[in-house]
Amino acid sequence: MATTKAYPPGGTFLDTIKRSFSDVPVDKEKDNAVSTSEFLEAAESLTTLFDVLGSMAFQPVKSDMLGNVKKLRDRQLAAPLDSTTLQDLVRNELKTKKHTATEGLVWLVRGLDFTSIALTQNLATVSEELSVSFRSAYGGTLKPHHSFMVKPIFSAAMSACPYRKDFYEKLGDDQEKVAAELSVWLDALQNIITILKAFLETKEAKW
Repeated sequence: MATTKAYPPGGTFLDTIKRSFSDVPVDKEKDNAVSTSEFLEAAESLTTLFDVLGSMAFQPVKSDMLGNVKKLRDRQLAAPLDSTTLQDLVRNELKTKKHTATEGLVWLVRGLDFTSIALTQNLATVSEELSVSFRSAYGGTLKPHHSFMVKPIFSAAMSACPYRKDFYEKLGDDQEKVAAELSVWLDALQNIITILKAFLETKEAKW
């Protein structure tokens, strides 16, 4: 009988992703420069989590994030030598008087922050359903920047979250292992988000 499990036997969902945020190089000697290629791979990998959430309602969230990844990758392909780190990509794009990729990074960071906060909160609060955690995270990250046209789309996604128990069972058989691996992944993600949010607030990242 075919299995619908999204992970290998004895493993977790995180074994299936192409790149973890734990594996994204961050150069502490160069103002926490974040490597572009690995970051974009990790961001793409994260969007597969929305497939595990199982509802078509999350497809707009996934599409939005992948669209912003594409903006950054297009800029990287157009100017590879100027785009080895995200910070250099932004600085060099803004010198050309364009900001397509930079704006894409702003929105991608918001989307990643939304996902990170929701899952971190849910992991920490064992009795809380996913819909509560995601709705709470949305209010503090994406919602203030969304138009009245977009808000209902994201609101529908929050309401369509699976039950907590069902979601975590899709991530692995060993729930302690799932929680431990998810926690490490989220810590690495949050560290990169903190670095990028601080950079995007600087004068050199404004257009």
